[in-house]
Amino acid sequence: MSTNPMPDSNTDAPQLIVEGKLADNERLKKQSNFLRGTIEEDLQDRITGGFTADNFQLIRFHGMYQQDDRDIRAERAKQKLEPLHNVMLRARLPGGVITPAQWLVIEKFAEENTLYGSVRLTNRQTFQFHGVLKPHIKHMHQLINSCGIDSIATAGDVNRNVLCSTNPVESGLHAEAHEWAKKISEHLLPKTRAYYEIWLNDEKAHSTEEPILGETYLPRKFKTTVCVPPNNEVDVHANDLNFIAIAENGKLVGFNVLVGGGLAMTHGDKSTYPRKADDFGFIPLEHTLAVAEHVVTVQRDWGNRVNRKNAKTKYTLDRVGIDTFKAEVERRAGIRFEPSRPYEFTSRGDRFGWIEGIDGKHHLTLYILSGRILDYPGKPLKTGLRKIAEIHQGDFRITANQNLIIAGVPAEQKDEIERIAREHGLIDDSTTELKKNAMACVALPTCPLAMAESERFLPELITEVEKLLVKHGVPDEHIVLRVVGCPNGCGRAMLAEAGLVGKGPGKYNLYLGGNRIGTRIPKLYRENVSPEVILGELDELIGAWVAERNEGEGFGDFVIRKGVVAEVKVSKTDFHA
Repeated sequence: MSTNPMPDSNTDAPQLIVEGKLADNERLKKQSNFLRGTIEEDLQDRITGGFTADNFQLIRFHGMYQQDDRDIRAERAKQKLEPLHNVMLRARLPGGVITPAQWLVIEKFAEENTLYGSVRLTNRQTFQFHGVLKPHIKHMHQLINSCGIDSIATAGDVNRNVLCSTNPVESGLHAEAHEWAKKISEHLLPKTRAYYEIWLNDEKAHSTEEPILGETYLPRKFKTTVCVPPNNEVDVHANDLNFIAIAENGKLVGFNVLVGGGLAMTHGDKSTYPRKADDFGFIPLEHTLAVAEHVVTVQRDWGNRVNRKNAKTKYTLDRVGIDTFKAEVERRAGIRFEPSRPYEFTSRGDRFGWIEGIDGKHHLTLYILSGRILDYPGKPLKTGLRKIAEIHQGDFRITANQNLIIAGVPAEQKDEIERIAREHGLIDDSTTELKKNAMACVALPTCPLAMAESERFLPELITEVEKLLVKHGVPDEHIVLRVVGCPNGCGRAMLAEAGLVGKGPGKYNLYLGGNRIGTRIPKLYRENVSPEVILGELDELIGAWVAERNEGEGFGDFVIRKGVVAEVKVSKTDFHA
């Protein structure tokens, strides 16, 4: 493990290490015996449906969050019952690629062993089970492992599921990028055997070191992407570490490295803010894993372990300085960043419908509202995907926008797959551009952090904004609209043209001024207001946009140009100004 360089006597030297009483999470990680805790004992406790003491936090490192159904919490309290504790599991799927056979296993488990019966596709390119009761948890891990999937390090203070552009057209380049996403994911995984011992009954082998993550792991969660321009579908500026693919003659030659993005903040705490990632420069392919490792180790050693609200990589960069952080990565990795190679983002949405790849195979992108796959009245989505999985010989690709690609379809099978998709509501030609570009986090009733509705509110919000677009004569236009139940960043509202962030029941902060390609942070426009007030504001602003915009000008660019909100150029100084 690298030692921590200490500041010299120069009073202008950056503060590399934050001094003070460590956050309690640091204690529980250190005392966890490399993430084992007493989880096994808790599993045998049938008095409670939940996990107790430190295990409530430790199960996150195994890919699970303890939740309960908040819709029935008060009623259960009246009945002298504890909340209906259950877990949400998030799988590890680097780049979101999954086989039809794996899908069938996942869908069957959701149907038979979860409270809600649904599979949810996330904007981290994976799937989640919601509502798994304690007696089914071990079976769940063993079942997904039997088909080659795990949930290691999809939550907690570690590097989480690595995103990768889907790029179904440029299949060769995508395949190379996806292989690097898998390599990075494997390289940065915890080395402890705790997951295998607890959930898969592997023989116990005491772990004695974590050479990359350290015995107390990272100060906070860490997110990584591999992005293939010109589509910024993975929203690079929402992530700690990003590898921007640079190709020559269709062949991957290296990456531009972006560090320090992140969207989470805390209401009322001006020391917290969303932040774009900084460009460190270009590296050839052979340095990829070393750079990934040492961006992580520098953050491991210099990140704030005193205040978790300021523990992410973005705050470390702002505290120690970008040049200092970058130089330390170079020193540890034994490399020098070259000047960044040119690239351009032109979009970040998914390309729906059929697309033919350069390999002659066909790819069908399906719109899935909020990623929720369930059989709805008149739209049996889950049944339709099961029928497709039973005949499909390619793969499925979960996108970073919560949609699904049926990839690698031969020409002779296109008609049959499209027929199944249409019969089950998986293709709806009336889906608007606004809806295709909208996003929401889960929020109520399951997320314990949610302050307001999000996923359940999004359809109503979309319908009302669609009416506004019709009213102003632009029904085919769109705004990148995102709504989240709290300020923790899961739905990436802080990269939206119009982002709603939950403040309380039925109340949201409205942020404006992001752009369509996801390279600008929006700014607060209205605080703690109702949906009715928000729609009134959007009505006026959309009318002005339609009347006064420049040719091809997006809504977010318009509100910046007209001074509706000021542009956020440097988050630390501009976001709360």
